[in-house]
Amino acid sequence: MAELLTLREAVGKLIRDGDTVAMEGFTHLIPSAAGHEVARQRKTDLTLIRMTPDLIYDQLIGMGCARKLIFSWGGNPGVGSLHRLRDAIENGWPRPLEIEEHSHAGMANAYTAGASNLPFAVLRGYRGTDLPNYYPTIKFIDCPFTGEKLAAVPAIRPDVAVIHAQKADRRGNVLMWGIVGVQKEAVLAARRSIVTVEEIVDRLDAPPNAVILPGWVVSAVCEVPRGAHPSYAHGYYARDNSFYRAWDAISRTREGFLDWMNRHVMETRDFAEFQRSALG
Repeated sequence: MAELLTLREAVGKLIRDGDTVAMEGFTHLIPSAAGHEVARQRKTDLTLIRMTPDLIYDQLIGMGCARKLIFSWGGNPGVGSLHRLRDAIENGWPRPLEIEEHSHAGMANAYTAGASNLPFAVLRGYRGTDLPNYYPTIKFIDCPFTGEKLAAVPAIRPDVAVIHAQKADRRGNVLMWGIVGVQKEAVLAARRSIVTVEEIVDRLDAPPNAVILPGWVVSAVCEVPRGAHPSYAHGYYARDNSFYRAWDAISRTREGFLDWMNRHVMETRDFAEFQRSALG
């Protein structure tokens, strides 16, 4: 059953050095506050999984938290490259970064397989691409019914899944709505999970087509208002496009990146203090 914890407590208790950690969120509800807390606690040797690594993974990679990245697209959305990700791959700074690249479909199916307690996922895909030549985690099998050649990828089963949502109740049941990606599947596939939310309420009132995660599949719920910034939380606040643009300059040099991270993340106590420091 879910515990109601502070984010500091949840990260300290549930994320361990060397873990495989999936921080998911699609367009909105990106768990930025949780990413900061992982950096703040100096977790290391992590295998990071995310379909679309953006600013939070750029920060974690630049702070030396990651040894490997499993992903299907990486960039500063609407702006350009992730400079800390590129520096780690191209120059091994601050440490070498192993990468494993997939398609969106491959990763989404792998999460679904993990959530279903299956060993691998089967899909039509990867044929005609170079990815199978580089990554042994992409195989091809023959369908036992039609003989069709299909791609197979191992299930994603993180040690820890981290997501952000709009609400949770005091029993740890979680509610999210709007655009959703693979957050539900990531939590169901993981051994442990942390969910940050905009608010904890007495009763959940779910709109149509909302996603509800029952408290018994969640390890910890943490109330962190604006915890998805600079992405948005549908119904709470808009995307901070200016922050994404500013990140390009902040992260372009090692010195500028470290100065910003030390002042606004490492030397602040929590996400609320970070926002006062970085955003004024």
